[in-house]
Amino acid sequence: MPHSQGYGVTLQMSSSKGSAWRPLAIVAAVVMVPLLLITFIHSPFPSDRTPEGAYMRVAQSVSRDDPRAFFAYLETEAQWACFTIHDMRSKASKRIAESYPEPRRTELLAQYKSAAEAGDGGDVFALMYRERGWSRRLRKDLSGVAKVETEGERASVVTAQGTRWPFRRRDNGIWGLTVFTAELLADAEKATRDLAVVAAAADDYDRAAGRPSASPK
Repeated sequence: MPHSQGYGVTLQMSSSKGSAWRPLAIVAAVVMVPLLLITFIHSPFPSDRTPEGAYMRVAQSVSRDDPRAFFAYLETEAQWACFTIHDMRSKASKRIAESYPEPRRTELLAQYKSAAEAGDGGDVFALMYRERGWSRRLRKDLSGVAKVETEGERASVVTAQGTRWPFRRRDNGIWGLTVFTAELLADAEKATRDLAVVAAAADDYDRAAGRPSASPK
């Protein structure tokens, strides 16, 4: 019986020690996880002249909900498409304001307003990123880099979860994400076509009103 009682006391003491350590372990986890996250975010990234370096900068910007910050890490064609959208919408808005009658003037100016009044191509990208919910596409998997497959000017960053993010090397050596390029190019082409239609209609309105055409010579 004494031996059994001693064994019971030992178990009780071990259980008490385990219970006492649990809150400390929880507190340690609560403190350490944010510290590890901060260390990861602020640790030096590989050069953005490597696919993994560019990918990590994109991932950081997405986590901070700052699409303007990773505009530099889109491929060149995607960037120029954003500048084209801004330029075409600005020019179209100017012709509409000068020549279109109401209510069509107000309708079209409202339609083109956001892209036309954006500061530059980076602002156009940020605008479209938010309007189209592109963050959802990226946030599906921005896990760590498992490997990088490079072939010439193209590379695929393969994440730990198996997602492949495509990049292309720009002329300045920085790697740019290509997932939005096709959509941005299509929008740039549409904005260019829209400007031609707007300009032709504006010329017609000017002639009908007896005004000199505002079309550039």
